Amino acid sequence: MQPIITITNLFKSYGEKQVLNNINLTAYPGQIIGYIGPNGAGKSTTVKILTGIIQDYTGEVVVAGMNLRDHLLEIKSKIGYVPELAEIYDLLTPREYLRFIGTLYHMSPELIEERTTRMLDSFQLLENIDQRMDSFSKGMRQKVLLASGLLHNPSIVILDEPLSGLDANAVILVKQLLQRLKQEGKTIFYCSHMMDVVEKVSDLIVLIDKGAIVANGTIEQLRGDSGQSLEQIFSKLTSGEDLGLRADNIAAAMNNNNQ
Repeated sequence: MQPIITITNLFKSYGEKQVLNNINLTAYPGQIIGYIGPNGAGKSTTVKILTGIIQDYTGEVVVAGMNLRDHLLEIKSKIGYVPELAEIYDLLTPREYLRFIGTLYHMSPELIEERTTRMLDSFQLLENIDQRMDSFSKGMRQKVLLASGLLHNPSIVILDEPLSGLDANAVILVKQLLQRLKQEGKTIFYCSHMMDVVEKVSDLIVLIDKGAIVANGTIEQLRGDSGQSLEQIFSKLTSGEDLGLRADNIAAAMNNNNQ
């Protein structure tokens, strides 16, 4: 099977600050990749390069057999992106917003309307389809953003904290949706701090810290014989200390009765 994404010797710096340091990564169709790391590790920079937002980098990124630098617009059409902090035109209704997104991808009005109705119905937002989004909760906005990222049926889906603000049933729905998309051969690039979800849904877990990949493999490979959870592995590789001791210190400070 040919890879859908190949990242080779990827470097990115802002002035003297090295943000990405020799990232090498291969992703295949039908694979869910959990891309995790602490704040400032370089996750968002990697995603912004993949989506064409950042174009000033060294190294090579090949998507669907095409070099990202040479075929930027064509590659963008194959990617659905749901960012962690997205600006949404909240004076529009979901119908208007998704019509706008679909038009950008040159979809027909009929197809936009059909997919909009079916997706919002599944997200239990059909009754809000013509309501202005400035009155929406965070979870409702997130559902609209998820629909906008999937509307054009992309072969690559990049999700940055996609469960933010969602209620329990919506979280279950999205997790099941990821499995359906995987079965269809779509590649999911999943960034999240929710280690338990990443551990359960990912075929490959890539842990990045200080701009470099420090672990890359299945959860079984990362765990080895330790039996540790992904959360414990993450803490060990990125903090280098027992965070339980920090928790003990905070609790001790709270219980200190000295004035």
